[in-house]
Amino acid sequence: MDPQMIMERVMLLIPLVLSLTVHEFAHAWSAWRLGDDTAAMQGRLTLNPVAHIDPIGTLLLPMLGVPFGWAKPVPVNPARFRRDVNMNTGMMITALAGPASNLLLAIASAVSYGLTLRWAPDTLETNPGLQQFLFTAMVMNVGLAVFNMLPIPPLDGSRVVENFIPYRLRGFWEQVVQFSPFLLIAFIVLGRSVLMGPISYIQSLLGDIIMGIGLS
Repeated sequence: MDPQMIMERVMLLIPLVLSLTVHEFAHAWSAWRLGDDTAAMQGRLTLNPVAHIDPIGTLLLPMLGVPFGWAKPVPVNPARFRRDVNMNTGMMITALAGPASNLLLAIASAVSYGLTLRWAPDTLETNPGLQQFLFTAMVMNVGLAVFNMLPIPPLDGSRVVENFIPYRLRGFWEQVVQFSPFLLIAFIVLGRSVLMGPISYIQSLLGDIIMGIGLS
């Protein structure tokens, strides 16, 4: 493999590992706050990437140029939530924590880019690696947040949908869950363009933040 290509993929891998680590930590932390210590007992309540890395989804596929990745899913046991926490609501909260953390990372990257552009513009020009990292982290986390909110199991959006499905439709939903791997693969292959609208909109808002801070 071309050394330049290897370096480019490593530069993509670094923010990906960071983003997936924070995503899974957010799941573990929110579950812990709701009373479920399952993830904590398994060493997943940590920002150490080693605890969350999936060798194939986090490392191998991204290094091979596959445009997506995943980490080891954090275990959540709704039966261990506090008594005042409805299990469905608790699962929805823990699911939302992941995409929310990615959105916060995207905002933090945009703000950092804008502050650097305003107070130390030469830093971005003389350190293209920093510029690429901040831009990639922003774009990547927007994509992760939007993608994970798809209502396709096992993505986080499916946990949100489950909280609102009426009892009479539970049987239909269980059938959807059975075919979810095929639905997810079909969407990745055929339906990615559907995500471009919301992704582009959020990225444009973050671009406004960068310009608003950097040029003010």
